[in-house]
Amino acid sequence: MSRVRGIEIRTRKLAASGVAGNYRSVFRGSGIEFAEAREYVPGDDVRRIDWNVTARMGTPWVKEFVEERDLSVISVVDRSPSMLAATPERGRLGAAAELVALLGFSAAYNNDRTGLLTFSDGVDAYVEPRRGTRHVLRQVRDVLLADIAPGRGTAMAPALDHLARVLRRRSVVFVISDFFTSGYAQSLQTLARRHDVIALTLIDPLDLELPDVGLLDVLDAETGRRLVVDSGSRRVREAYREATAQRAAARDLRLSRAGVDRIAIHLDGDPDSDVVEPVASFFRRRAQVSA
Repeated sequence: MSRVRGIEIRTRKLAASGVAGNYRSVFRGSGIEFAEAREYVPGDDVRRIDWNVTARMGTPWVKEFVEERDLSVISVVDRSPSMLAATPERGRLGAAAELVALLGFSAAYNNDRTGLLTFSDGVDAYVEPRRGTRHVLRQVRDVLLADIAPGRGTAMAPALDHLARVLRRRSVVFVISDFFTSGYAQSLQTLARRHDVIALTLIDPLDLELPDVGLLDVLDAETGRRLVVDSGSRRVREAYREATAQRAAARDLRLSRAGVDRIAIHLDGDPDSDVVEPVASFFRRRAQVSA
C-alpha cells in the first residue's frame, strides 16, 4: 500500500501542475450545453442573443454555454507475466500503475469518468467508468497489487473486443502494454473507428540491448522456458540486438496499420520524467494540431 500512496502523491502533484490542463485542451467533451442567460454587454456575439428573454425583459440578453464534458477515459492494462520482466530498477507494471494514476487524476480534475480493463491471456477485470479520485486510486491498486501467475500468455484481442462491446459512448482509450504479443491489430483498428485510442508502449532497456554481464539464466515469463545465455559474447549481443530491433519494427508496424497514436515510454530514467514527459509532449502536440 505504501507504493500506491507514493504513486498517488507524486502523480496528483504532476497532474495538478499542468498535465491536467493540457489534457483538457486535447480531450474535449461531447459538445456544449446551455448554462444561463445574462444581459448583453458590448462585445458579445450578437448571434448568441436570446430573443425570447430579450422580448420578455425589454433589454438584450445573451445565452451562456459551457462545455459538456461527460467524457470517459479507459486505461487498458496488460497484466501478463512479460510485464514483470524488466530491469530491477524499474518495472513495467509499476510504470503502468503510474500512468493509470497520471491519466486518471488528469481526467478526474476535469470531472471526467475513468475506468480500467486489465488482461493477460484473456480479460482479467473490468472497472466501469466513474468520477472521482477515489475511483482512480482503486484502479491503481488493481494494477499494482495484481497477482500475476507465471506461465500465462498474452491475448490482447479479446480484451479490446470486450471493450468495444461494453463502451456505448465515444471514449478515450489508453492501451498500456509492452505490445510483445500479436494478433491484436484488427481488434485495435475496430476499436479506434469509434473511440480515440492511444497506445502507450512500455520499453525497458532490456528490450533494446543485452548487457555484457557474462552468463545469464534467462526465464521466459510467459512460457516458463529457461535458457542460459552468454551475454559476454559480442555475437550473442549483436544477435539479440538485431532480434529485438525486428520485434520493435513489427510492433510499430502493427500499431501504425491499426491507425492509433503511440506514446513511447522508455523506462530508463527518472520515474517522474520518463513517464510524465512523453505524455505531456503528446498532449502538447495534440493541442497544436487541434488548435
